[in-house]
Amino acid sequence: MNSFDIYVDSAANLTADMIKETGITVVPFTCTVNGQERLCFEDGVPFAVTAKKFYENMLENADIKTSLIGQATFEEAMEKSLSQGRDVMLVTITASLSGTNAQALKAQKALKEKYPDRKIYVVDSANASLGEGLVAVYSARKRDGGASIDECYKWAEENKYKINSYVTVNDLKYLRKSGRVSTILAVAGAILNIKPMLKADSSDPAVLAVYSKERGRRKSIEELVRQFTNNVVDPDEQTVAITHCNCEDEAKELAERLKQLGANDVVIDYYDLCTGSHVGPGTIALFFTGKDRRVTDEKKAGKK
Repeated sequence: MNSFDIYVDSAANLTADMIKETGITVVPFTCTVNGQERLCFEDGVPFAVTAKKFYENMLENADIKTSLIGQATFEEAMEKSLSQGRDVMLVTITASLSGTNAQALKAQKALKEKYPDRKIYVVDSANASLGEGLVAVYSARKRDGGASIDECYKWAEENKYKINSYVTVNDLKYLRKSGRVSTILAVAGAILNIKPMLKADSSDPAVLAVYSKERGRRKSIEELVRQFTNNVVDPDEQTVAITHCNCEDEAKELAERLKQLGANDVVIDYYDLCTGSHVGPGTIALFFTGKDRRVTDEKKAGKK
């Protein structure tokens, strides 16, 4: 029997197979599309169906908003474990992208008062999408191998910056709408066919920051391959993840490239809706275990 339960918010982007393997519980974000509220993840509903419709709505210029997960929602979810005498660990999206982590910490405080004998940990994953998800999945695999909740929490905190996250965006207008780039840059980018490259950086909390701009789609995907080549550690011994916003064929092509570079286990899924709403259709993201981002960012800063 598992020694404790693991929870994530739905920004973790876990695949159906990952949920089945680990027993992780997903607490969903909500979004509104043209005023209609929807769950960003539902048990029993294939995520591909939910996500495909969502990104089609974005292409149709639907009015889309996402809402953070509130304290009460986290409390209700985790209390199912705590009331049965089980400890819990909750992994969240990086605090820089959502107030959800702050709500999780409030829930942790309230639940500790109610269940003083239980251990309740909250991990800011320093990532989003399957970058966050891999932190949770690896923690679950360690738990299932016999590690305690204290050991898994310590591992997550020590290793979360080793999960490398890289994203290429196809259309700058969605980043402009979310305030991530200026209108001037978005217009110039569209004219010049500029594709911004984003990565989860070494900040605390980690930021999804633009670090490069590539001319054209092919070069932006080549940049994903380059970052994998330069930063991956033991590609044949890990799960490599690719998420996409309605561009599955390109995601599959990227996966084949990575397999040629030594990756054995490559998973592909639609990009989660929480952060996907900010980057938009045509986005491809890559997640893998690699060099510690805190170390590589320091080295690059030292060269300037």
